[in-house]
Formats: sequence, structure tokens, C-alpha cells
Amino acid sequence: MEVTSIARVQQRFIQRVFNWMFVGLLMTGAIAFILENNNRAIAYFSEHTGVVFGLLIAELALVFFLVARINKMSATTATLLFFLYAALNGVTLSLVLSVYTTASVVLTFAITAGMFGIMAVLGYVTKKDLSKLGSIFLMLLIGLILATLVNLFLQSSGLTMILSYLGVIIFCGLTAYDMQKIKQMGQSNSYSGDMVTNAAIIGALALYLDFINLFLYLLRIFGNRD
Repeated sequence: MEVTSIARVQQRFIQRVFNWMFVGLLMTGAIAFILENNNRAIAYFSEHTGVVFGLLIAELALVFFLVARINKMSATTATLLFFLYAALNGVTLSLVLSVYTTASVVLTFAITAGMFGIMAVLGYVTKKDLSKLGSIFLMLLIGLILATLVNLFLQSSGLTMILSYLGVIIFCGLTAYDMQKIKQMGQSNSYSGDMVTNAAIIGALALYLDFINLFLYLLRIFGNRD
């Protein structure tokens, strides 16, 4: 395949990845906004924490299932599961947004978009292999999750802020790493049929998770509570 043809295939693939990501974020944002402005919905979830934990577990299960079974799914199934995850995330995100002022949420979203864009471009243009750094950030992410679980019992505001800054660093690094992986995926000409859509959905899911988590950690830093 000629260099120009490979470049066109790569560009189309990356465009498809970002299209899926943006649609997923749009669905999440719309659902979160609608529920966040519905006092009865927020009151219900506040009173039924078991439902919230159930939704969080369902989200985790969907992510693991998508990643593990993506190569054996039809494009239709993968698409439906991706949108289902985005919808569930919108529900749980509404509870977070209800705590903060609208102005601080908008400001944080703008900061997130800027940081995410810079790191995605960096991951795309850099000639440095980020696979080793990606492995380091993934290990740090595991440590971050464990420390967050410990802090559920400690309830330390100082530790919460430290973990928030660490989370920002980790997901900035993972954004660049995932973008480089997606660029490499786009150079492959081995995809056909449903495989193209499924590969794009997995790429979109990775960037979607990077964006959402970066936003949540930045919100802890810059968000003003009602």
C-alpha cells in the first residue's frame, strides 16, 4: 500500500475514533445535564445509594466485557454497549455535577478540553515510543485506585487533593499514550467489515475514559461546591 493511501486510511480511522468519542461524550453530557437539573432524580439517587453502586458496578462490567469480547462482537452489539456505557455514566455523573456550581463545571470542562487536546496532539506527533511510559502510567493508575479506596475510610482532604493532582498527571499521560496507540492502529490495513468499527469503538472508549477521568480530577481541584 502506498504511503499516501496508508495516510488516508489512518486519517479516516482516527476521524472515526473521535466521532465515536464525541458522540459518547455528548450522550453522557446530555443525560447528566437533564438529571442534574431534576431535583426528584437527584433526591432518589441520594436516598438509594445501593442503586448508584449498582450502576457503577454495571459500568465497570461493561468496560471489561467490551475490551475482552470486542473481537467476537458484531459492530451493532459493540455500538449498543458503548452507548449503554455512555448513558449509564451520564446518570452517575449527574450526581457529581449536582454538587458543584454550573460556572465551575463549565470552566473545568474548558480546561479539560484544552489539556486533553494538547496531550492528544502530543501523542500523535511525537516520534518517541510511549509504550514504556504507558506501562508506568497504568501501574500508577492501579496505585491511584488503591489509594482512593483507602481514603474512603481515612476521609483525608489533604490526601484527596494529592490524589486529584496525581490523577490529572496520570490521565494526561494516558491520553498521549492512547492517542499513539490509536495512530498505530490506524496504520493497519488488516481491518475489514465489523473489525474497523469495533477497533474504532475501542479507541474511542479509551479516549472517552481519559477525558471523563481527567475532567473529574480537575473538577475536584477547580470545582466550587454549591
